[in-house]
This record gives sequence, C-alpha cells and structure tokens, in this order.
Amino acid sequence: MADRTYKIITMVGISNESFSDATENAIERASETLDDLAWFEVKEQRGAIGDTGVQEYQVKLDVAFKLQ
Repeated sequence: MADRTYKIITMVGISNESFSDATENAIERASETLDDLAWFEVKEQRGAIGDTGVQEYQVKLDVAFKLQ
C-alpha cells in the first residue's frame, strides 16, 4: 500500500432537525470544495434552546481529506 498524507480541517455543521443532519450538512458542504474526503470525527455536540425547546443542533467535527 502506498504512503498517504491527509489534511484535517475543523467544521461546524448546523441543522434545525438533528445532530445527524448537522453532521451530514457539514460533510456535504466540504465535498463541494474538497476532493478525496476520507473520514470525519465528531468532537462536540451542542445546541441552541428557544421558547419552544431545541431550536438548533450544532456539531463540531474534524474532516480529513487526502493530499495529492
């Protein structure tokens, strides 16, 4: 197997629906500008609370992509 090198960036995904959707939103956005996405790791989960309960889900994650 050939040697590989990856770069890791930190992103925050946001959704009004769920932590899962927030993660998907971040990955989808990363894939629009980065090639060779390899993996992600969720670092933090948090949310915003409003008058009617949870208003927003936020996920901080590291996303790795292969360097050419």
